[in-house]
Amino acid sequence: MDHVPALDENLKKVVGPPTAKVMADHLDLHTVGDLLHHYPRRYAERGELTTLADLPLDEHVTVVAQVSDARVHTFNAGRGKRLEVTITDGSGSLRLVFFGRGVHKPHQDLQPGTRAMFAGKVSVFNHRLQLAHPAYQLLRGDGAEDVSSWAGALIPLYPATAKLESWKIAKAVDAVLPSADEALDPLPGALREGRGLLPLPEALRKIHRPQSQADVAQARARLKWDEAFVLQVALARRRHAEGQLSAVPRRPAPDGLLTTFDARLPFTLTEGQQKVSREIFDDLATDHPMHRLLQGEVGSGKTMVALRAMLAVVDSGGQAAMLAPTEVLAQQHHRSITEMMGDLADGSTLGAPEHATKVVLLTGSMTAAARRKALLDLATGEAGIVIGTHALIEDTVRFHELGLVVVDEQHRFGVEQRDALRAKGHTKEEARTPHLLVMTATPIPRTVAMTVFGDLETSVLDQLPAGRSPISTHVVPAQDKPHFLARAWERVREEVENGHQAYVVCPRIGDEEEGGTKGTKKKAADEGDRRPPLAVLEVAEQLAAGPLAGLRIEVLHGRMAPDDKDDVMRRFAAGEVDVLVATTVIEVGVNVPNATAMVIMDADRFGVSQLHQLRGRVGRGSAPGLCLLVTDMPEAAPARARLGAVAATLDGFELSRIDLEQRREGDVLGQAQSGVRSSLRMLAVIEDEEIIAEAREEATRTVAEDPDLAGLPALRTALDALLDEEREQYLDKG
Repeated sequence: MDHVPALDENLKKVVGPPTAKVMADHLDLHTVGDLLHHYPRRYAERGELTTLADLPLDEHVTVVAQVSDARVHTFNAGRGKRLEVTITDGSGSLRLVFFGRGVHKPHQDLQPGTRAMFAGKVSVFNHRLQLAHPAYQLLRGDGAEDVSSWAGALIPLYPATAKLESWKIAKAVDAVLPSADEALDPLPGALREGRGLLPLPEALRKIHRPQSQADVAQARARLKWDEAFVLQVALARRRHAEGQLSAVPRRPAPDGLLTTFDARLPFTLTEGQQKVSREIFDDLATDHPMHRLLQGEVGSGKTMVALRAMLAVVDSGGQAAMLAPTEVLAQQHHRSITEMMGDLADGSTLGAPEHATKVVLLTGSMTAAARRKALLDLATGEAGIVIGTHALIEDTVRFHELGLVVVDEQHRFGVEQRDALRAKGHTKEEARTPHLLVMTATPIPRTVAMTVFGDLETSVLDQLPAGRSPISTHVVPAQDKPHFLARAWERVREEVENGHQAYVVCPRIGDEEEGGTKGTKKKAADEGDRRPPLAVLEVAEQLAAGPLAGLRIEVLHGRMAPDDKDDVMRRFAAGEVDVLVATTVIEVGVNVPNATAMVIMDADRFGVSQLHQLRGRVGRGSAPGLCLLVTDMPEAAPARARLGAVAATLDGFELSRIDLEQRREGDVLGQAQSGVRSSLRMLAVIEDEEIIAEAREEATRTVAEDPDLAGLPALRTALDALLDEEREQYLDKG
């Protein structure tokens, strides 16, 4: 090849404008470098048959198979023609159909015995899977196209699109592969040699055109290290930069508010709570801002740990703000914190104890007068603690001296919101950054925490406080065994008769416009003839008229007015409601120790981690908890296996691994982290735990020795490529 395109050259010049447009629009590939990093999803061996037995419906697939039968059928009195081709791979067979004028060439090409690659979208017709008008590339036999471009034993199959088949991508890669020699190697030489990794140009050649499975393994190992190391360097630099910021050290006053609070506690903190509190207090005592993630199992006592941190900050003359994702949760936190503090939350009122402070609530639905009072209390420093929603971030909110920001359920916030609240600590002439504590009840596997929250130090609470009861979980197959569902409602009645309360959770509200919400429409389309998800309003009505007649039943969902929601929650907490039929609005933070039973309708429509979160709402008192997962799915369905996994363990970390393995990283990392996720093409955060942990160590060492990466220009370039504007913002605010 005369001209070797530069890595930053636009693909239009290499593959032509039409193909380049498809690559840009559908695969997010714009430059020669982008295409070189578009790796094959898997490889087909010439002698190997790919699997037709497990084809996913409605997905674009590429298969390698052999034609076993090809017949032309006529219809409309001979005016119409349809070619039906059956292909097989030993594991199963698949029908291909071609209509009209498109019949002639495939009928010539696809004779029995011919082997080819076929690409198309899997659909169903007459209860059989098929590809309609698939594109194909012959691999051998008479009339085969030139396959010299498929040199070597392995055929790379690329992530493709309906408009651009895998083999066309392969031909485009051939055109840019010579440019691999120009690739700058981001790994420091000593690291690469010490770990026996291939140079980057060689890894790129071997991933695209391997001669053996050993080539693939070597290339993958190298490219995974690139992704892990560059990302961990970005996070290590954030941690290093945080370490350069100044913060006011916050130490609890001797015999102050925290000491008084601790002395009144009617129970002893768990060992886990004591250990995590020590880690937090050590961080708060330094003149650099704390930057810590507190992971805790549902009910592990995170709120108590966070409250003690806030009291320590108030003791030292600062203020603490807790940011909650919903009004229901903010109100719940405000209630539980004021209850825990007792008259220590009555600061500035007559007869309040000596060290008391004021705890205020700030949400969007407050009356103007209540809001004005709360804002005044914050600005004057009268309120030591504020709990609120996004309303805390608004420009009108001023703090006297913000010392600590606690963010609850971080994955529900964009990083901008977290950052905006911390910026309110910069109110004095000398900007001091408030300390930051991020809390989540969603157990996150260690490697995900290192990848998504890699700029935060992590503390884990995995021990339940004394007095918390075990929760037993059972799957209720309503379709297969209707009497099981009848028994479920009997169990709810028994709990209520014993003086307890119950939740019934449904996936939908039921007051959506005709055809349901967007999500429901999509789901219904994806699931063929499956009925719509069960709805709160309908289920509540049916229960009140049927199996739970006579019980006090209320509904709770996100579209209710805030005052109505708060009223229902208050009455449920006070024991004035027997059964609360709700959406997942109760998923986090709702604490009613007297609620012992939960029935989750259409449980298969929820994720594993979400089911675990919901289940954590029961068994919060001294009586044992019961969670019933109701499903219509047949026993052999993957969804039933998922529910079985939830029923089999209460270990949220184990369930989060299962969830991640099933849903892949994109869903779990969420949109706030989308920039980071899209940079992980080869790395799988669950499977590659060891690489991520080692890369983090190497990255920390590298940044400590050379924070500006002055001696590593290729790494600096790779970092600039990773940190496009969106990702730069994410990491800056992470």
